[in-house]
Amino acid sequence: MLKLTNITLSSRLSDITVSADSGTLIHVIGPNGAGKSSLLAAIAGLLPYQGIVELQQQNIHHYSAVKLAGMRAYLSQQQDNRAMMQVFQYIALHQPKVATAAQAETVVMFLAEQLELTDKLNRPLSQLSGGEWQRVRLAAVFLQVWPALNPEARLLLLDEPMNSLDVAQQAALDNLLAQFCQQGASAIVSAHNLNHTLHHADEAWLLYQGKLIASGTTDKVMSVQQLENVFHIGFELFQIDEQRWLRAINQSF
Repeated sequence: MLKLTNITLSSRLSDITVSADSGTLIHVIGPNGAGKSSLLAAIAGLLPYQGIVELQQQNIHHYSAVKLAGMRAYLSQQQDNRAMMQVFQYIALHQPKVATAAQAETVVMFLAEQLELTDKLNRPLSQLSGGEWQRVRLAAVFLQVWPALNPEARLLLLDEPMNSLDVAQQAALDNLLAQFCQQGASAIVSAHNLNHTLHHADEAWLLYQGKLIASGTTDKVMSVQQLENVFHIGFELFQIDEQRWLRAINQSF
């Protein structure tokens, strides 16, 4: 579904080759400055890079902007919310071209309910808190590529989407991502909470200083040794019932 070949971006990314299958939730992990945000923006086609990004076996630069927007959606870490419009108007801007107004309204109401935005649809963007604005942005990008609404949808790229979300809202986002991938699309999410990645991601891409150190299942990638080499701190890995947990220990490496 997605294939990256020798992706290089001056001083940020170096020769990254990796692929993603359909229906997969992938977390991109690594310390600050590892290149996670740059990689997601490059995959979205929003940063210049050397190498090739293929989506559905075609170089993304061969797609028109409209076609690419129908296939993938991208959430940046930060975005100003000073636009003079209401919440429902902002979300509606992301309605797929192939969807009818009635179909889009059904999905908008579903997303609003899941993200606790139903009572905020008529509120001006300027009156939102940070967490409310983040959830509005999430609803918009999900609408853009929600597979049941948009058959062209293939990929969702989220750069630290848990920012400003409380624990209940984080759980709601996890649920939406699971439903999204169950419909055959894939999501690539940059993340900092390693235990969250262990418990929710199907696969992980571990970055360090712009290089891909490991990729594959979380069990394979998130070994204590590899994490210690990248984060320069000790880790303990233990299991409670059927879940694995990581704990950082006060030991530098």
